[in-house]
Amino acid sequence: MNTATIVAIVIAFIFLILLIKLIKTPLRWALKLLINAISGVIILFLTNVLGGLIGFSLDITWLNAIVAGLLGFPGILLLLAIKYLF
Repeated sequence: MNTATIVAIVIAFIFLILLIKLIKTPLRWALKLLINAISGVIILFLTNVLGGLIGFSLDITWLNAIVAGLLGFPGILLLLAIKYLF
């Protein structure tokens, strides 16, 4: 192996590491958003079950699930306020 081949292999390895890091971050964010959306669906379901006893409910949509998953209880209050005030 000559010097040019070794340098080319090292540069290719560095680019490969940078590419993996570049792809890894958005996938981590997408996975976190998916987990938050799933937890939001669970929170919305529980809100609908308990809210049905009192007389209010929220639709279970992806937007509501993401808001509820990211913001938690304040997100549910925000969604209820938007639904019943506007």
